[in-house]
Amino acid sequence: MTIASTVLRQLALAVLTTLTCVSNAQATSTNALAQAQARYKHDMAICNNGQSNQSVATCRREAGSALAEAKRGTLHMDSAAYQSNALQRCAVHQGDDRVACEARIIGQGNVTTGTEAGGLLRESITVTPAK
Repeated sequence: MTIASTVLRQLALAVLTTLTCVSNAQATSTNALAQAQARYKHDMAICNNGQSNQSVATCRREAGSALAEAKRGTLHMDSAAYQSNALQRCAVHQGDDRVACEARIIGQGNVTTGTEAGGLLRESITVTPAK
């Protein structure tokens, strides 16, 4: 085997590896785009049915903006970051109020979702004995 054939084989392997990586990245990108478009259609249906808690024009503009951000790859629905942010909001409370706030954020109590609640309404009942 000559040095030229070895170099050609290594070059062919490098090209094949690169093409495989590119096709995998495109498949992931295509899947993310399909999910974003499905979410956009869902959001638009909510806007058109009047189920949004905002005007139709605002709802459509927000849905379009979310789709554009998803296409750019800058729209992230990171639930861990969301929960961390929510827990930080409990820091303004002290003592039992803070404990109750954190308990609601991690899922204890009742959670109401939807436009009637304006997003998520977290509710818990604490019974305090009379003194």
